[in-house]
Amino acid sequence: MNYHFIQGKKNLLDNIEKDKHQETICEKMSSFFDMKNLCFLFGSGTSAKAIPLMKGLYDGLQVEKDSYPIEEKKFLDNIEDGGNIENVLGILYSGRSYLEDVKNPSEEEQKSLLTITTLIAKIEHFLKTKIDILNTDTWETETCKTLESYKKFYSKVALRNKELSRVNVFTTNNDMFNEVALDYLSIHYFNGFSGGVMRSFNPASFNYTLSKRMDTAIDKYEPVENLVYLYKIHGSVNWIEDENSNKESFFTIKELPLRNDTNDSSVLIYPTPLKQNKSLGAPYVDLFREFQHKLLEQNTILFIIGYSFSDEHVNDIIYRALATNSTMNLVILNDISNNKVITKIDDPRIYRIWSTDEGDREVPIHHFSEIVDKLIPTKNAFDPEPLLKQFVQELHENR
Repeated sequence: MNYHFIQGKKNLLDNIEKDKHQETICEKMSSFFDMKNLCFLFGSGTSAKAIPLMKGLYDGLQVEKDSYPIEEKKFLDNIEDGGNIENVLGILYSGRSYLEDVKNPSEEEQKSLLTITTLIAKIEHFLKTKIDILNTDTWETETCKTLESYKKFYSKVALRNKELSRVNVFTTNNDMFNEVALDYLSIHYFNGFSGGVMRSFNPASFNYTLSKRMDTAIDKYEPVENLVYLYKIHGSVNWIEDENSNKESFFTIKELPLRNDTNDSSVLIYPTPLKQNKSLGAPYVDLFREFQHKLLEQNTILFIIGYSFSDEHVNDIIYRALATNSTMNLVILNDISNNKVITKIDDPRIYRIWSTDEGDREVPIHHFSEIVDKLIPTKNAFDPEPLLKQFVQELHENR
């Protein structure tokens, strides 16, 4: 395995024996985790073993559309989508928005609107079946393996020194791996939704924290250590728009539990500025604002995993933060293309770590499972067992 560790334009593995390369990377990674504000950005690569990447989803749609009526198939074939399923949806959303605003539409325009509306519903249903893989009674082997990687990740990063900020995880993924892993580990998390049975979007919850009472005689508290802030900046397969809810709320976006058979047409999957409803725009506006705000905090480090810098709206926030926040560091754990802007900048705050195969068929070090197993330090690993024992002990003492 050939390791690469770049700081700006400098190769940090120069003059270091090859058998010490991984150790060198691990030592530096361990020091990164001492920074006050710890953030992660997950891209589709973190769930890639269980869920197809964008190209895989696009190729799957090409097979799927063969079963569509000829009019719908021709409509899709005429779209210049660049081989990207998000572009397909973006163009369809644009067409629908335009045609819905046409006054006195012609018969042809009405027919086109119906075709577009039908295609959007079919494509969103197709995506949901590929992404919502945890919402089934049985899980495939790769699904279980991916979930284990997420569980190992959170067991290592969730428990931090009380003097440091809680972990922030931003993800462009729509799947439920983060939530299920956190629930398995009994790790508390805020994801922008509040409530019990009826959980609705409330951006104020990102400003909340959890504290435990240390002295029953006085008001003495300390923050709960095992807490994560989760931001799904591209939405989630378990978010729906519920305009008929009787609950008083400024937002109509609701979060559904796992194992829910809600109508597919109401599921939010992708954000788009062309969606006219205020509540549809609101979650994404708030989530991206939080992303920007966290990256501007002092002594921030952002680890980027499984993200290839293909979303310009996400890239812009990262670039602006680097330009504005001189205390920010960026660690890219991915073999990204050399034509990306971020690879051309000679900035000592930007680190890139990846590995290439030398014929040994080892898993690259920048794959999520390898990052979790080999690069993320275990010094703060979360073990729920001691907390359970402490809870039982305190329960007996208070009786």
